[in-house]
Amino acid sequence: MTAAETLRPDLARELIARAAQSAARRAKRVRNQLDAVQLGQDRHADHADTKVLRRVLAEHDWPGHRLVGPDAARAAWSLALHADGDADFQRAATTLLERAVQNGDAPVQHWAHLYDRTLVNSGRLQEFGTQQLLTPTGVELCPVRAPDSLDQRRGSVGLSPLAGALETVRRRLAQDHQAGDPSTIVLAEVA
Repeated sequence: MTAAETLRPDLARELIARAAQSAARRAKRVRNQLDAVQLGQDRHADHADTKVLRRVLAEHDWPGHRLVGPDAARAAWSLALHADGDADFQRAATTLLERAVQNGDAPVQHWAHLYDRTLVNSGRLQEFGTQQLLTPTGVELCPVRAPDSLDQRRGSVGLSPLAGALETVRRRLAQDHQAGDPSTIVLAEVA
């Protein structure tokens, strides 16, 4: 299903464009390629993305596959995942996404990532091990509830075992990494 075949192709295009721009900004931020002014502009853009997604959720509920198609639904998830500046919004988006998953209109993996993100952002232990920190010494998993049963919980939502997921992220970061400020700490998700 393409954006043109969805109920709201206009909305699909907007979500996809915003998510692509957001991803490009995050990549520069992770690589420490932004000066102070650009960081401020980046935060403003993140706020604007959250505001747009808030409007979309208010008007349409979660923008799932039926409304905007899989690519735009993934874009909406990415925008919600990175709306760290608005914890209340992020929790509300998690609830709406969970409802969409129950209705077969969104992947459960998206919900698991967003749910973990809201837990970590509120200082609680994550459930599925999808959130990690990029530190000067490498990638570290954010604290997880009941680590001994983590891979079972990951499997229950269609996520691969943690060891393989972490290795994939580490390889991706090693390929993308450019020298920068080693003290940078960035919250990142584990596939």
